[in-house]
Amino acid sequence: MSRRTLRKLVNLLALGLSGLATVVGLVFLGAILWKLVQSGLAGMSGAFFTSMTPPPGEQGGGILNAIYGSLVMTLLGILIGGPIGMLAGTYLSEYGRGSRISTVVRFVNDVLLSAPSIIVGLFIYELLVARVVGHFSALAGAVALSVIAIPVTLRTTEDMLNLVPQGMKDASTAMGAYPWRTITSVIYPAAQSGIVTGLLLAVARISGETAPLLFTALNNQFWSTDLGAPMANLPVVIYQFALSPDKNWQQLAWSGALLITLSILLLSILARFLVSAMSPGARR
Repeated sequence: MSRRTLRKLVNLLALGLSGLATVVGLVFLGAILWKLVQSGLAGMSGAFFTSMTPPPGEQGGGILNAIYGSLVMTLLGILIGGPIGMLAGTYLSEYGRGSRISTVVRFVNDVLLSAPSIIVGLFIYELLVARVVGHFSALAGAVALSVIAIPVTLRTTEDMLNLVPQGMKDASTAMGAYPWRTITSVIYPAAQSGIVTGLLLAVARISGETAPLLFTALNNQFWSTDLGAPMANLPVVIYQFALSPDKNWQQLAWSGALLITLSILLLSILARFLVSAMSPGARR
């Protein structure tokens, strides 16, 4: 057998194994999504979005309080973590190239990006819940989510700012603009679609987190708008209801899981749309 024939066989074997792995992954993903849609749609109704979580043994009900709590904590988390990540990404892209501080920041960001979310929850629990506030609260949950959102926003912002042509920056500088003016008036507008995409990806990342909220916001069976008190949220409610022997709670858990999945899917599609919209081919 010649060396060329051997290379072709090895290439065909690698392609076959890659295709097989792809098919296996898609089959399992499809099975999970089919089960989720099949079981989740059965509990979708008007009461699901307008009623409170029911007590054990009671039929019907919904998860309005959990939906509200998740929206509030996710919004607060991105409002806290988004600007921090954007400013840190701006520093790394425009001011910290080659410096030791930027190397440390990138290393810490990579650690946070890959750290298990339960560790973030334990950290915020020890920092806020146990020592400062003294009890579970929605605000502590939002802070935990913001810590998870920061590395995603930072990495995306830095990458998008690095894609801005150097000529645009040099032209602004040549016209006498200060660096901060160049960043706010030239660089940010040029990379705004990518930055917004990063924020959407961060929202998708934190919207389904359960472990951090178990240690910070916990849960609340009733409607609550007090950020200083425990607040219901979709991930923890799904976790609690899925472990329950109550069939009604289990059905609400399936429907809640489907709602989160569809929300993340829509955010991912929107993020991809923004990425394609900012591509050079789309601009032409």
